Amino acid sequence: AYDTDRGEFVRDEMGNLIEDKDGKPYRQWRDGIDSPQDIWDEIVNAAQMPGLTSAPKLQPIETRIVMLQSGFRAPMGIKVFGPTLESIESFGYELENLLKQVPSVQPAAVFADRVVGKPYLEIEIDREKIARYGLQIADVQQVIEVAIGGKPLSMSVEGRERYPIRVRYQRELRDQPDTLGDILIASPSGAQIPLRELATIVYTRGPQMIKSEDTFLVSYVLFDKLPEYAEVRVVEDARDFINAKIASGELRVPAGVSFEFAGAYKNQVRAAKTLAVVLPLSLAVIFLLIYLQFRRVSVTLMIFSGVFVAWSGGFLMLWLYAQPWFMDFELLGTNMRELLQIREYNLSVAVWVGFLALFGIATDDGVVMATRIEQSMNEDKPTTIDAIRACVVTGGRLRIRAAVMTSATTILALLP
Repeated sequence: AYDTDRGEFVRDEMGNLIEDKDGKPYRQWRDGIDSPQDIWDEIVNAAQMPGLTSAPKLQPIETRIVMLQSGFRAPMGIKVFGPTLESIESFGYELENLLKQVPSVQPAAVFADRVVGKPYLEIEIDREKIARYGLQIADVQQVIEVAIGGKPLSMSVEGRERYPIRVRYQRELRDQPDTLGDILIASPSGAQIPLRELATIVYTRGPQMIKSEDTFLVSYVLFDKLPEYAEVRVVEDARDFINAKIASGELRVPAGVSFEFAGAYKNQVRAAKTLAVVLPLSLAVIFLLIYLQFRRVSVTLMIFSGVFVAWSGGFLMLWLYAQPWFMDFELLGTNMRELLQIREYNLSVAVWVGFLALFGIATDDGVVMATRIEQSMNEDKPTTIDAIRACVVTGGRLRIRAAVMTSATTILALLP
């Protein structure tokens, strides 16, 4: 139960809430959590641990689609090309620091690939030393292979199952560089020489994964946008910011290193180029079809003007959708904004396709009205202004129901 006068929920003597079917839902989230983005921000803050990297807020299926489109696990990123792993890694670190300063970029989601960071155990065989004992490179390598990696000698058959029998040193004798140096290698004379006397055993940093595109080594710098920004705008902001740093000398691109932006935003760029052709062509086809129906430019222009009225109304509706107060009420216990998915929409392919459908609806009503008015003019042949006005009103009145039904059915079909 909710007391509207005091602005608080009613509780019993024990301090428990009183159930009321006609009451108000009780908020169980703590203060400061008002949207899914707030929940994600709390997850990111709680999961900040050394050695762990953050990731953009993507759903599993969305992540798979993004990876198939862009090749990496983020909706947008930068591909750094270069001749060496060290050069692309160091330049990626610089881009990572710069991208965190872009206002429209989510700082917690910016991450550059750690290309050279995996420990490798390298055994450098000294050719001069093994030559003193009459050994060859292949002899030493074979002993190292068997002692560390193991060598299958036979197969254990247990019913329908097969298990290889592999021989190698015990784990405690091969898991440290110091113990690896105790591996004994037999010389042709029968002497047992420790590996440390024939080779140098060291840990070195090497690549975790080597990726290449267009014959160049490549690494990725991943980032994500803030919810209130469009993907194309974020990429343009990041590109302008980086280019400004390069022009001012704060960022120096190493020799042979280049970079390019990649991600799902490229679909928007390609679609924008396509729509730049399709949209004018569609308007021209609509104008041509109306002209073929009436064979008069004046009537065609009058009907075609409905396209621009509908266009302006569509942009007005997009603005209303972005306002938090628009349709923010409940009907039968259901919030209309949530039911109709009313939220801010950026201009995308889907929006422009909706505009193309809207243009068709806008001209449909005009064609229906103009056709009936033209028939009334041909039947009555008015000669005065009052007679012309009467023909227009009569023709329009006869086609109001048809126009409303045409628009209503189309709008209801597109509403989902």
